Amino acid sequence: MMIVDIQQVHWEREERTILHDINWQINKGEHWCLLGLNGSGKTSLLNMVNGYQWPTSGKIAVLGHMFGTYDLRELRKEIGWVSTSLQQKLYGSDTATEIVLSGRESSIGIYDTPTPEEKQRALAWLETLNCMHLANSPYRTLSQGEKQRVLIARALMNNPKLLILDEPSTGLDLIAREQLLEMISTLCKQENCPTLIYVTHHVEEILPCFTHTLLLKEGQIFSKGSTENVLTQATMSSFYEVPIQLAKENERYWLTIKKLM
Repeated sequence: MMIVDIQQVHWEREERTILHDINWQINKGEHWCLLGLNGSGKTSLLNMVNGYQWPTSGKIAVLGHMFGTYDLRELRKEIGWVSTSLQQKLYGSDTATEIVLSGRESSIGIYDTPTPEEKQRALAWLETLNCMHLANSPYRTLSQGEKQRVLIARALMNNPKLLILDEPSTGLDLIAREQLLEMISTLCKQENCPTLIYVTHHVEEILPCFTHTLLLKEGQIFSKGSTENVLTQATMSSFYEVPIQLAKENERYWLTIKKLM
């Protein structure tokens, strides 16, 4: 089954081209990293996948549903999305458990009484993500790293087929970031793990579980394919337009700029 099928997508806003000639296919069993600098069009592309933005031209199908032929509100229930911007919309007085439960309908807050089974599922995800001890804590009192883990639990509440992590390490210190990455790595090893799209502009966050990588630059695909083939010193030097030293250690990639132009 093809999870994402984007064909010849072009998007303009106020006579400015944001995305140009995007062709991207994600198959079941693949986990992708989307890498790009600020302003490269990453967020716009994610909004397309979630059906929040419509392309000027081109075709998009997600989880087998062609856009324009399916209720996108129903589709979004099969997509988990974690974004820092979501934190600002949630109710800080809600407990971590209530935040996770709101993932049932992808809503802000809870509007009907959850069933015992739903409560149990929410607690199970909190336990899986090592934050069971936060179950009754108000969301606003959590650290940034704890908030991100709770958001991931929320995104997994409906057992989505696609999980999008939009720069989840933003605002985290080194230890919190590595803890989050370790948790994501563990999640990838679980049976029935959803297909992952991990968005970042840091090469060192590309975990071994990310089988494929897409480089997005100025609204266009610079390179895509297996992570091993994309993350080469020559490709990354061309991508960043500066000489790059790329090393691989403990199955992670580490980038150093040799000399700024």
